[in-house]
Amino acid sequence: MIRAKVAFTISGMNPPLFGLARRQFLGQMTTGLTGVALSRLLARDLVAATARPTHFAPKAKQVLQIFCPGAASHIDLWDYKPLLEKYDGTPLPGGETEVTFQGKNGNLMKSPWAFAPAGQSGKMISTLLPHLAGQVDDMAFIHSMTSRTNTHGPGCINMNTCFAREGFPSAGAWLSYALGSLNENLPTYIAIQDVRGEPPNGKANWGNGFLPAEHQGVTLAAQQPLRNLARPSSIGAAEDKATRAFLERINAEHAAMHPGSDELQARMASYELAARMQLTAPEVCDLSREPQHVHQLYGTDDRNPLKAAYARNCLLSRRLLEKGVRYVSLYCASRASAVDGLLNWDAHKTLKADYDRHAPIFDQPTAALLADLKQRGLLQDTLVIWCTEFGRMPTHQEGTTGRDHNPDAFTTWMMGAGVRGGVSHGATDDFGRRSVQDVTTVYDFYATVLHLLGLDHERLTYYHNGAARRLTDVHGHVIKSILA
Repeated sequence: MIRAKVAFTISGMNPPLFGLARRQFLGQMTTGLTGVALSRLLARDLVAATARPTHFAPKAKQVLQIFCPGAASHIDLWDYKPLLEKYDGTPLPGGETEVTFQGKNGNLMKSPWAFAPAGQSGKMISTLLPHLAGQVDDMAFIHSMTSRTNTHGPGCINMNTCFAREGFPSAGAWLSYALGSLNENLPTYIAIQDVRGEPPNGKANWGNGFLPAEHQGVTLAAQQPLRNLARPSSIGAAEDKATRAFLERINAEHAAMHPGSDELQARMASYELAARMQLTAPEVCDLSREPQHVHQLYGTDDRNPLKAAYARNCLLSRRLLEKGVRYVSLYCASRASAVDGLLNWDAHKTLKADYDRHAPIFDQPTAALLADLKQRGLLQDTLVIWCTEFGRMPTHQEGTTGRDHNPDAFTTWMMGAGVRGGVSHGATDDFGRRSVQDVTTVYDFYATVLHLLGLDHERLTYYHNGAARRLTDVHGHVIKSILA
């Protein structure tokens, strides 16, 4: 960006300005700005006309990603293992001397919570999640997920980008690049942070990587509205509009002098978006517009401030999807802390105490969000995906009542547009230690997400450093068993 400096003249004097007399400059400025405005409108029409089309008819147009950082335990939430209960307190067969992320493991440890059948499908779900149990008939569970890493930071970005190291575009950035916006007055991709902070590896989870900078996620949360969005009261609307138009002209000329600078283009686009958001964002972020029964459904006034904060983020997510935001990432919990399991689902030492704290924060607001999306008809176009970075061991860590990291088995699920509800894909072994049936990777997961959005994951590419890069790298197969 550059700033315009206009020299004011003494009354009666008329020195040249940019090679023009003052009257010539003022006279031509009007027609020039009209041309700029027209060119911008035509440019937007051209972009819309030449935007990359989907490869085939999509089932979904938007994505809601719900992410629980800290490696939420599959065997304590979604993956019922009756033999784990039967052999509780005995050594894991073949794993008696196994050493995992934080050291040696003890014996098998059953889940502290009972499982019960839910819905018409009779899916066994932990009683720790009574509200979400009511949604299982619309969910497609993937019980055979695996990760390439057992460390939280790399695990989170692996689940968001398909790569365990930083520098690669997130799935939301890929969809912004491939499909563009559904509402030019709001960001295409929004990441909603938990009130407790950013997830492990922070902004890398919603970064643009090597894609143009305009495709990175915009951070937003109910507890952290967009700053500096309102026009100062000392500046009139007409003056604000004229100033923006003048700066737009100069910025366009500056951009023309620096072709290929995507950061410059993204900076300009962000300021233009901010101007348009002055009208749209305050309205969509104003949760007071919702009736009281909706707030009660979500739990936004709950006595637990963490649950109330997450509930408000859930409600904000629905409002953003209603307004056409293409990709919303909603986080429930944050990065690891000095005390295991305090800020996220990383329950190394005290599984029961940690999950008794986290599950009520997550359960009711998330279930309310899913139910609200369904009753408003938004699931016809919205794909919902639930993620965590990896799973946890069926044993307890030696000397603790918690579970260590397990990259060899965990659960994710999908629901909504194009998804066949009430089904399960893949399976872990009898104790939930390893994925053994229809073993699934993050590449398969996002190949399926792209497929539901009308995109062939092998054809969605971006040329970078001599290679046609893909979200799914050189891997991935669509999980056809969960498609409607």
